[in-house]
Amino acid sequence: MSIDFKGKVAIVTGSGGGLGRTHALELAKRGCKVVVNDLGGSMDGSGGSSQAAQSVVAEIKAAGGDAIANGSSVSDKKGVENLVKETMAAYGRIDILINNAGILRDKSFKKMTLEDFELVVNVHLMGSVYCTAAVWPIMNEQNYGRIVMTTSPSGLYGNFGQANYGAAKLGVVGFMNTLKIEGQKTNIRINAIAPVAATRMTENLIPGAMLEKLGPELVTPGVVYLCSEDAPSGTILQAQGGQFSVATIVESPWVNLGDKVSVEAVAENWAKITDLTAAKPRGR
Repeated sequence: MSIDFKGKVAIVTGSGGGLGRTHALELAKRGCKVVVNDLGGSMDGSGGSSQAAQSVVAEIKAAGGDAIANGSSVSDKKGVENLVKETMAAYGRIDILINNAGILRDKSFKKMTLEDFELVVNVHLMGSVYCTAAVWPIMNEQNYGRIVMTTSPSGLYGNFGQANYGAAKLGVVGFMNTLKIEGQKTNIRINAIAPVAATRMTENLIPGAMLEKLGPELVTPGVVYLCSEDAPSGTILQAQGGQFSVATIVESPWVNLGDKVSVEAVAENWAKITDLTAAKPRGR
């Protein structure tokens, strides 16, 4: 089976390097027209340059693909409007959105400023919301769309020093869970990737020996599948080093305390309530 994207148009945010770059290159290799969006700022979100996005566009064109660059910040509503306008002017449609752009402002919560919290949430969560909101009417009109959110193990499981990042990354999962329902009638499928990869954002968080085995190109195949015709919807796909798994929220069976409901009864039945032996996702 060969998967191609001929005739499709994709926006990949934060694709001037790292994971976004490999996503953009692979989509273009398979016939997709790609909008390479990247602010070109530093890892903490400061500064900006169009050079990174232009370099990826040059790579795509050199390989025979079709791409344009865009330097809008995903956390700027007007910038996102411009991103979508430029895409429609160039290609006339938007089939795929990969919400990949992100920044880090890592500190333990007791040392973290509210500004650091808000900036990270604005890029990861609100940036995903702004971009999705801008393409949503277009995808509904087309009766077709594929959207990939970028979540993280830090959001799913927690990580010291990343309260802001973790909150934003789990936020996009909640966003996805509702949009998968609302997009069903118009063939819009929305999923999330939870990657672990060697990128600028992880080079100081993961030991060097491990980074060598965690190339971003080993995550991209999973992301590109989530952009395909046969993509699922509402799935959290974990990916690292060529390994893939699915993460999901499960529920333990209900424990009925009947007419004996009290704080003491909850405490006495805590082992039963928290027993995940027969746990399963809701609706299954």
